[in-house]
Amino acid sequence: MSEAAAARDAAPSPDSAATAAAAPTAAIADAPPSMLGALVQALRADPGAAAGCLVILLFALAALLAPWIAPYDPTSQNIARAMQGPSAAYWLGTDEFGRDLLSRIIHGARPALLVGVFSVVVSVAIGVPIGMLAGYHMGWIDRVVGWGVDIMLALPSLLFALMIVALLGPSTGVLVVAIGISHVPIFVRLARGSTLVVRGLEYVSQARSFGASDFHILRRHVLPNIVGPLIIMATLSIAGAIREEASLSFLGLGVQAPQPSWGNLIRDGVAEVLEAPQLAILPGIALTLAVLAFNMVGDALRDMLDPRDLTAATSKKH
Repeated sequence: MSEAAAARDAAPSPDSAATAAAAPTAAIADAPPSMLGALVQALRADPGAAAGCLVILLFALAALLAPWIAPYDPTSQNIARAMQGPSAAYWLGTDEFGRDLLSRIIHGARPALLVGVFSVVVSVAIGVPIGMLAGYHMGWIDRVVGWGVDIMLALPSLLFALMIVALLGPSTGVLVVAIGISHVPIFVRLARGSTLVVRGLEYVSQARSFGASDFHILRRHVLPNIVGPLIIMATLSIAGAIREEASLSFLGLGVQAPQPSWGNLIRDGVAEVLEAPQLAILPGIALTLAVLAFNMVGDALRDMLDPRDLTAATSKKH
């Protein structure tokens, strides 16, 4: 599923938002005891999402504890042990420089998750305020924002990030900024569409009639009611950011050698794919599992937070 299609599915429709706002008492009465409780119920109902959460947790622990759980230094070379197959000493074998593949895959989780999470933080921090302002004020602000988003969407996000990295030079910080900026249009459009729905609801009009400032309305009344779709899109965008970090590293514009990244591990392994296919296949499996896990969790969050489903469930109970 593309991120643009996910944004359309995540955004609340006017009818569902209006229905949910018209019966706040019923919604509160039937709300789960906490967000954590709702998440636990969703994971019980969806084994795939539970598996995705487990995979994300394992990768997060591997990234945090990499210096202690990796059996070897990921950059330490030992030519005498180069291109060894799996053994008791090297569980996944070694590469052309005698570096332990398992240690490099474990350490490769660090830039993947770091860039994936913080690039989405950059996207949200920039895109959501701009989208909320455009959707709330409309007029010339909306037109200017719309033109800017259309210009950015004219280029694929990976190509846009590649241009920024090529200009500023490859580093982890530049990757975070480049991928984050390339995903800004997604959050601008989602925040704008959701704000357009919420701004016309009765409680927003009442707050405005009582003299509440625009900042107060956006912070207290609009943002809390559009955060669900934003959480969904943020989760799905992490998967896309991890994929783009690996793509840029594969092209030599991401994490630089000798530091390991799943992308540059795959690139180096492709050169030895006939002699030692595990050098490319195993990092590819790690990358696929991470992306798939975030996508599965994002789908589960959409099912849990979709206002159309919540409204339908409330209607059935009353």
